[in-house]
Amino acid sequence: MTQKQPLLWLNVIILTLTPLAAAIAVPLYAWKVGFDSYEWLLFGVFMILTGLSITAGYHRLWSHKTYKANFFVRLFWAIWGACSLQNSIVNWSTDHRDHHRFVDDNENDPYSAGLGFWHAHVGWVIRKGKDRNYDNVKDLMRDPIVRWQHKHYLALAIITNAVVPLLLGYFHGKLWGVFLLAGILRIVLNHHFTFFINSAAHFWGNRPYSTDNSARDNTLMALFTYGEGYHNYHHRFQYDYRNGIKWWHFDPSKWLIKSFSWVGLTSHLKSPSKIQIEKARLTVQFQAAMARLEQSPEAEDMRVYLEKRYQQCLVSLNEWARVKREWYQCKKKAFRAKLDHVELRSRYLELKYTMKSQRSQWRMLLAELAVT
Repeated sequence: MTQKQPLLWLNVIILTLTPLAAAIAVPLYAWKVGFDSYEWLLFGVFMILTGLSITAGYHRLWSHKTYKANFFVRLFWAIWGACSLQNSIVNWSTDHRDHHRFVDDNENDPYSAGLGFWHAHVGWVIRKGKDRNYDNVKDLMRDPIVRWQHKHYLALAIITNAVVPLLLGYFHGKLWGVFLLAGILRIVLNHHFTFFINSAAHFWGNRPYSTDNSARDNTLMALFTYGEGYHNYHHRFQYDYRNGIKWWHFDPSKWLIKSFSWVGLTSHLKSPSKIQIEKARLTVQFQAAMARLEQSPEAEDMRVYLEKRYQQCLVSLNEWARVKREWYQCKKKAFRAKLDHVELRSRYLELKYTMKSQRSQWRMLLAELAVT
């Protein structure tokens, strides 16, 4: 289907000429003239700001509405998002929402991994897809900044990618250095780092939260995409402002959004409860273990035992969540007796210990099954 679609020649030209210019002009200029620290600094600034504008802005703010941002943050993301040269907020978001709605559906997912790595990575960008009707982004069109950026996208893209780098180079006394690094080279890297989430993160990695689609957690991809590599988690909990949920997960977009909330620049940060996340992981582990046992017809007793332990873990999780909720509510109500607070806290800690113990036994059981 995709191979029969006509080429989008503007996209073909951009995605062909920019890598050629980066591969030829950048080394040639480095040999003949050389790049200084000022030019490399601006390359880093442009690289980071355009990357974050896609991840924290286009993706998490507008496509998934995982948090709210004030006027100045939205304007900042809109301008630097145009500089990333990945289309307007409206076009980017309508494609991405279709991707999540129809993930791996070769007919309706714009960059379905089912059509191969090349299609998911860049093939879908250079060939005409289904006509956009913007029905799934009507909510975004109520934002004046989104409407403004969509209307003036081409002008913003030219100014930020050509005019600004050339002016910065001119005032520095070297016209082309900043343009080649912060303009051309940065565009190529920014494009393909983003594209790798659509391609590599659907082919290589782990699926700890859901096996319903091809999205995978890929730590290496997170390093190049400001935290977007935890893609299996994202597809399971797409309304979370985080992608990397552990403190050690490399997710600069998450850290930035959270930091902004401390000074009032962002608000209404969304995330699932720990119980929902743990249930998702537990269910995937249970399904994988049962699938392994299906290969051993004589292991019926083990399957029954495994399902029993799985149900026990779910019950403990639900009970722990209920008591935790009641305890927190009790702490907020002054009229409740102190004894109620103490009893609830004691029950909460008891259930937490039980849950951890069951989780440890569950992991040992899974390890035993993996060996056998």
